[in-house]
Order: sequence, then structure tokens, then C-alpha cells
Amino acid sequence: MNVIFIDSFSGEELLYMVSQDVAGILAAAQGESVTFPGGHFKYEFHNLDFYEDNGQIRQELVIYVKKI
Repeated sequence: MNVIFIDSFSGEELLYMVSQDVAGILAAAQGESVTFPGGHFKYEFHNLDFYEDNGQIRQELVIYVKKI
């Protein structure tokens, strides 16, 4: 599944990745903090989005974080 981390203040995409361990990624993101090259961030909320791509239904997990 596609997993995207978004800065909830600026709307900037911090990381795009594909993972089969979505539950693990979400649990880790909800921990103390997440570190990206742009700094440390704290989990705020997430959405599970569904969309159509070439006639197939796809899904992606969008995780919103705020800079700390």
C-alpha cells in the first residue's frame, strides 16, 4: 500500500513509500516522534484514501504530522 507523510501545517509531502506493513508504520508514526531530513515531527491524524487508477481501486494511507 502507498503510505504518504504530510506536514499538516504546510501541506508539504515529507515522504512517499510503499509498504506491506501498514499497521507497523502507523504504530511507529504514533510514537514519540518521526524524524525526516527536515526535522522532528509528531503524529496528528491519518486518513485511508481510496481512488481509481486505470479502472482498479487503489488505496493509500496518508499520515499527517506536525513539526515539533
